[in-house]
Amino acid sequence: MKKNKMVAPVVKWVGGKRQLLDELTPLFPNKFSTYCEPFVGGGAVLFNRQPSTAYINDANGELINVYEVIRDNVEELISSLQQHKNESEYFYKIRDLDRDHEAFEKLSNIERASRMLFLNKTCFNGLFRVNNAGEFNSPFGNYKNPNIVNAPTLLAVNRYFNEAKIHISNVDYSEVLQKIPKGSFVYLDPPYDPVSATSSFTGYTRGGFGRDEQIRLRECCDELDSRGIKFMLSNSATDFIKEQYNAYDIKIVKAKRAINSVASKRGDVDEVVIRNYE
Repeated sequence: MKKNKMVAPVVKWVGGKRQLLDELTPLFPNKFSTYCEPFVGGGAVLFNRQPSTAYINDANGELINVYEVIRDNVEELISSLQQHKNESEYFYKIRDLDRDHEAFEKLSNIERASRMLFLNKTCFNGLFRVNNAGEFNSPFGNYKNPNIVNAPTLLAVNRYFNEAKIHISNVDYSEVLQKIPKGSFVYLDPPYDPVSATSSFTGYTRGGFGRDEQIRLRECCDELDSRGIKFMLSNSATDFIKEQYNAYDIKIVKAKRAINSVASKRGDVDEVVIRNYE
């Protein structure tokens, strides 16, 4: 497929890889039949590569609903987004819809996708975050002119999703990995192992991704390797992660930490890119 430069992330997402694309791109294998991204998030790598066949998945059901609505109902989504207002009182009214779980369940898929995109564009730092009850809890961002209705990008992503063979799911990542055929390439960008006791951020979905999950993921990578499937994984450069993957190729890259609310605490941090191929 010919790449479309208008195809780009529609949400800002914690750990997004847009700023690392120049470092990651040369590390991809030259050939593969199917692309798989079990922790797709904002999709920076997917939309940059634009593979013709792909399996994408995420644990966040609201995010996956956004992608499915863009694929199936993009015109209705754009119309809904045009109704939103960049005002504090309105923001909290829309944000708090999920406090009434019964009423929230009655929202259509289009209304839920529109709500999520609106909140992502207007909340503080574009940070999608939920509490233990699964309720969105980022505050109003007070931005002067946020791009709530990015119609050109939404239409371009809709066209890509419909022209390519994109399998979209909201299941445990291991289920996706079991489905993919030989000849596939898997890019894994899971919630990162925290570099300190206070740095963990897992608020993009209910539950967490602790060290037991990191070990289970490494075991899934071992299974991929035994099946002859190439994978590349990003994570923080902690001793724990480097020890888990010491059987594989490990490359250190510099990434900018951008989600801290204190500007002075943002900056370059070490990450690892792990591969089972050269």
